[in-house]
Parts: sequence; structure tokens; C-alpha cells
Amino acid sequence: MDSVTQILLGSAVGYATLGNKLGRKSLLVGAAFGTLPDLDVLINFGGDVENFVYHRSFSHSLIIQLLLSPLIAWLIAKMHWTKSVSLTRWSVAIFLIMGTHALLDTFTVYGTQLLWPVSNYPFGISSVFIIDPMYSLPLLLAFIALCFTRLQPYATKINTAALVLSSLYLTWSLAAKWHIDNKIQHALTNKMIAFKQFESTPSPFNTLLWRAVATTEQGHYEIYASIFDSVNEVDIRFYKTENHVLNLLDDDQRIALLQNFTKGLYGVYQQEQSYVFSDLRMGLEGFYVFSFEIAKPFENNIELSDFRQLQNRPPLNRASLVFKRITDPYVNLSLIHTE
Repeated sequence: MDSVTQILLGSAVGYATLGNKLGRKSLLVGAAFGTLPDLDVLINFGGDVENFVYHRSFSHSLIIQLLLSPLIAWLIAKMHWTKSVSLTRWSVAIFLIMGTHALLDTFTVYGTQLLWPVSNYPFGISSVFIIDPMYSLPLLLAFIALCFTRLQPYATKINTAALVLSSLYLTWSLAAKWHIDNKIQHALTNKMIAFKQFESTPSPFNTLLWRAVATTEQGHYEIYASIFDSVNEVDIRFYKTENHVLNLLDDDQRIALLQNFTKGLYGVYQQEQSYVFSDLRMGLEGFYVFSFEIAKPFENNIELSDFRQLQNRPPLNRASLVFKRITDPYVNLSLIHTE
């Protein structure tokens, strides 16, 4: 999730575990440790591909967090203002703050390596968008309320209510995803479309309109479906890709990393004088957030490129169409023509 939401969640968990001992200071403690796992973005893992794949690895591992929490607690306990909290309670609080950060990230599609180094599998439920105001709003309102002294008698109830409401929203997102996946599967079956890999993700800022990708040997289908769509109103469009190019390239660890991390949901495109590897899970056709230049034509062959990440974000001026599409199945969200 976005950094602001993680700060708010960390503050709420911090207050739930430390509030009766530290008061409003627990909000700051929660905000700090709720941010800590995402500081791995400051680390250069060796290149654009490695930075993409290894983000949310060791710093988001529940195993590493469990091992580090007592050490961090021991260091914190040396400060004078922390003496009112036992070492055990500090350890539990820190683990819960960082652990809920990692668990919340698994609800997005990116991929979170919860069991690193035992496993580098990127867990991703893909039931909420990386920024979702409906999840964050209860936590934000509670954070603001807890900053006012006159509301302190009700602070615990306010904080608990915010955590319950935000958790209920995550539960709703799982139900919505099940409903959408079922609807899309019926639509694909009706059109006799077979596929290899499939994933659905919420469209930006909501869980009412969903985008899905279904891959085949020749390309992939980009699919839009609203909670309110009938099966026949699900929008399915096919796009050809050049994935066979990967067979012409020498083995390279970076290609294997990308294939595994995207769970097979990728497309290779020829753009001008280069071949581009795109993660189909994030963005939309023609504008994928994580795209890397992997190769270039050379004489009568193809040679590996530098795997630099391309700036290819979707245009913001079409964001309003997302909300129109929720209730109107005739709104076209495609930016390029199908073949």
C-alpha cells in the first residue's frame, strides 16, 4: 500500500498495543515502525530489475521481523521515556506494527516475500489497489481524533473502530474479487477462450471496477468488469505480444527473475528499435508501470540490452473514465486498438 496508509495503519496498531502506556507518543512510534519496511527502496540491489524484484523481500519478511523485533525492543528500552513498557510488550508491539505492514501489502498485486529467506515467493492476494481511500479513511479520521486531548477518554474505542472498519473493507475486497473472478471466468467460457495464467486487480481507488489479464501463447486478453456488469457486459480485448523473443535470447538471470516475479503475467513488445518486457498486472495496455528494455535488434539477430526501466505510466487525464465505467459498461477504457 502507499506510504501514507502504512503510516496510518502503523499508528493505529501502535496505539492499540502501547496507547495505555505511552498515550499519543504511541502514534509516532507506530508511524515510524510502520514506515520502516518500505525503506528498502533506498537500497540499490544491483539494477532496475533487481530493485523491482527484491523490493518487499527481506524487510517485509515476517521471519526477519520476528527475529529483529526483540533486538529493536532492547535498543528502545534503553531510552528513558520507554521505561513504562516492558521489553516483552515492546517486542510484541514492534512485530505487530511491522507485521501488519507486510500483511497489508499482500492484499495488493505487487508481491510480498513474507517467508524470505525460506521462500522468495511473492504473495499477492490482489484484492485492493495500492491506494484505496475507502481503506485509509477510517484510519485517517482516527489518527486525527486521537491527536485531540479532549477525545482521549474515547481514544481506545475510536482506534478500535477504525481498525475494525478498515479490516471489514479488506474482507469486502476478498468477496468482491471472488464475485468478479467468477463473472469473468463465465465470460471467458462463453467466448470459448482458453488461457494459461489469469489475475484480476481492482482499478485505481476502488473495488467496484476490476481489470484482469489472461495470457495465451500468442498474447493476452485485457478484461474490464464491474461489480454491476452482467456476464455479457464484461469487456474482453485481445493483444498480441512477442513473447517468443525470449527464446532467442541467451539465458540471463534478469529474465528469469522477471518471469518468476510476474508469475507468468508478462508481455514482450517491440517498441521502435527495442524489445520491452512488461508486467501486465500493473497499468493498462500500452502503459505498464513496470516495463524494461531487454533487447535490441542487431544485424540479423537480437542482443541483450541493459534492462533499464522505462517511464511508462498511464495518463492521469483518463482517471475519470474509471468511475464512469463502474456503472456504464459502454465506456471504453482501452487506449489502443485491438487487432
